[in-house]
Amino acid sequence: MITTAALNEASKSAWCREHGVYPAELDKWRASCTTALADPQDAPASAQATRADRKRIKELERDLLRKDQALAETAALLVLSKKLEAIFHKDEDA
Repeated sequence: MITTAALNEASKSAWCREHGVYPAELDKWRASCTTALADPQDAPASAQATRADRKRIKELERDLLRKDQALAETAALLVLSKKLEAIFHKDEDA
């Protein structure tokens, strides 16, 4: 962007051919750079968004851990109930 900023149209086209870039792409890049640098109020908002995202991630991880523990407990109870059932069926057969 900086290299082509001071070039006229012919020089810019030559530079684009050398570097394998279309002039339209260069214009899009310039527009996106201008847009990104135009509004400095977005930076604090992104910091707030980052904090909110981190908080949400922690909540989701906590919820996932709780559900994982509940699933493990349920699986253990199922295994124990099957073992208990197997023991009582053996006693009835004897």
